[in-house]
Amino acid sequence: MREREISFGLVERAARAGFDTLLFTVDAPVAGARLRDKRNGFSIPPQLSLGTVLDAIPRPWWWWDFLTTPPLSFASLSSTGGTVGELLNSAMDPSIQFSDLTEIRALWPGKLVVKGVQTLEDAKQLTDLGVDGIVLSNHGGRQLDRAPVPFHLLPAVAREVGDDIDVTMDTGIMHGADIVAAIALGAKFTFIGRAYLYGLMAGGEAGVERTIDILSEQIRRTMQLLQVSELAELGPRHVTQLSRLVPRGTGAASLPRGARRG
Repeated sequence: MREREISFGLVERAARAGFDTLLFTVDAPVAGARLRDKRNGFSIPPQLSLGTVLDAIPRPWWWWDFLTTPPLSFASLSSTGGTVGELLNSAMDPSIQFSDLTEIRALWPGKLVVKGVQTLEDAKQLTDLGVDGIVLSNHGGRQLDRAPVPFHLLPAVAREVGDDIDVTMDTGIMHGADIVAAIALGAKFTFIGRAYLYGLMAGGEAGVERTIDILSEQIRRTMQLLQVSELAELGPRHVTQLSRLVPRGTGAASLPRGARRG
């Protein structure tokens, strides 16, 4: 953060609490456009608008929750007010660079994982700098919606640095089969991003447990249909990447016979 004392304080609190791994996010140096937040008037803390009032009229329990619960806030930000994007832009330091890892390393006694890696070159450099793991991520497409797709990047990164550090992935994990495919291409594991939040909003702790149950069932069924009994048996042969999903200009996709580039 711009006020480094806030970041340092979070690191120290995590160490005192006994956590063994620090996840250092680097894919949000400034906020993405977040057009949906702007369109809906979403802010921290929430503000009442005409649209909010109209939505809440048939839902009286919304008013009860709004009036009886503490205001929504970020524990890591001392001041609130404005959209999430505005808070990010005011709080985060966009000048962060590789050399700052030295300072973080000096503060943190445990393992260090960098989240938001989007190129093979950065993955190699972070490996050379001694991080313990990386998370291939484009922030769920919420920062730059045309950023590299982590699933496409995964095979090359796993092949180049997977023996030296833990390579993990998020973005696009919406089904247990996505998790199976990522592990087959070399990911140590995946994060599930929004899925557990949907469960949390729908049913609290029980909703999160239900989310995990659904994903677990999907993973088991996918592996059974692949005739695989354990994760170690998964490999690239179990995954087919459709050529139509490969970005243009990569040279990885072939056009159908008779087709022309537009």
